[in-house]
Amino acid sequence: MEQTPLYPVIRLNPGKEEAIKRFHPWVFSGAIHDAAEGLQAGDTVTVTDYDGNILGTGFCESESIAVKMLCFDNRKIDEWFFLERLKQAYEVRRIMRLTNQPHTNCFRLVHSEGDGLAGLIVDIYGHTAVVQAQTEGMALHLKEIVRALKLIPDLELQAIYNKSADAMQRMGKEDVVVEDGYLFGERLDEVILENDSRFLPNWEEGQKTGFFLDQRENRELVRRFAEGKTVLNAFGYTGGFSVTALKGGARRAVTVDASKKAIAAAEANLKLNGYSIEENPCYVADMKEYVTEMREGAFDLIILDPPAFAKRHHDRHRGLGGYKFINAEAIKRIAKGGLLFTFSCSQAVDKATFQSIVTAAAIEAKRNVRIVDQLSQPADHPINIFHPEGAYLKGLMLYVE
Repeated sequence: MEQTPLYPVIRLNPGKEEAIKRFHPWVFSGAIHDAAEGLQAGDTVTVTDYDGNILGTGFCESESIAVKMLCFDNRKIDEWFFLERLKQAYEVRRIMRLTNQPHTNCFRLVHSEGDGLAGLIVDIYGHTAVVQAQTEGMALHLKEIVRALKLIPDLELQAIYNKSADAMQRMGKEDVVVEDGYLFGERLDEVILENDSRFLPNWEEGQKTGFFLDQRENRELVRRFAEGKTVLNAFGYTGGFSVTALKGGARRAVTVDASKKAIAAAEANLKLNGYSIEENPCYVADMKEYVTEMREGAFDLIILDPPAFAKRHHDRHRGLGGYKFINAEAIKRIAKGGLLFTFSCSQAVDKATFQSIVTAAAIEAKRNVRIVDQLSQPADHPINIFHPEGAYLKGLMLYVE
C-alpha cells in the first residue's frame, strides 16, 4: 500500500537514493531533483526517490548538506519521536556503565548522528542537561526535546540549559535567532565528578557545553602515566588534563591556553582538587609562541589538544600546517624518553592524514618516535557505522627517544 508523505517532499535524482538506502544521514544538494515550494532551513521534509517512493524523514538545511535525516521511514517528528531516541541513547550509556556512577556523574547523552539525532548534542552534568542545537530543525524543536528529556526519570534532571547560540554562529547560521538560557529550572552550583576528579563546568560562558567530555578516557590514560613527570597541558582549556595528571602523581603540571577565562577556570579547578597554582602555574599565552620558546627537556609528558585547526575542508591545508608545526616543536623539545599525547578534533582531517602529519613533524624534529597507542573518542560519543564522518577525535600516544 502506497504511503502518503507526512511532510513536504524533496525528490532525489535517479540513482541518488543509494546513500540513503545505506542509511547515510546526509542528503547533498546535488542529489536533489526537485523540492516542494517555499521550503526553508529547519523545515521537516519527506525524502523520496525519483519515482516517489518514501526514503525517510529529515530536517532541511541551507548548505551543501541539504537534508539531515532523522529516520528512514515515513514518521511524525514530535515529542514522542524524540523521547524514543533519547531513551535509546540513555540505554546505550547505561550498558556502557556511564550512568548512576559514584565516581563520574557527567556524560554525553546524545551525540548527533551517532545517536540518530543529527544536529543535536545533549551533555549531562550531574542534575543539569546542556542542550546544543546545531541545525535549524533542532533549534525549532527545542520545546519537544525538553519535554522528552523531562520524561526520562532516571536522569533526575533539575535544570535544562540551552547552549545553541554560539554553535549556530560557529556553523555559519547567524540568521537563526537562538538565545542561550534555562529552558527548565535554574542554575545549580554543582561540582561534577570525572573519575573522582572534581570540576566546575561553565556552560553559560565556556566553550561548547562547558567541558570537553570527549577526552575523559584519554585524561584517565594520562593519569596512568603521569607519576613523577613534569607535565605540559597545551591548549589546556579548563585544566582537565592537568588535574588528572596531578591525580596520577605528576611532580608538576603547567597549563597554557590563549583564553583568560579558560585559565581562570583551570586555576579554580586545580584549587578545587587541592593543588597549588603557584607550584602548578597556568599561563595565558599563544601556544605557538610558547612552544618555540620552551626550554628543551623542560617537560617529559606533553599533551597537545588544540582546537580544530581545520574546521572545514577549505581550511584543511592551513590546518595541517598548524598541526605539523606544534607537533614538530613539541617533539624537538620534549625530554628524552618523554611521552607526547597529541590530538586532532577536526572532522576535515582523517586518522591516516593526522598520523602522516605527525610523522612529518617527527622527521623535521630529527628524533626517533614510536606510536605506543592510538586514541579516539569514548563510548558516549558513538560513531554511527553508516556515518564514518562521525569519527572526529583522533590521537596518538608517542614515545620520544
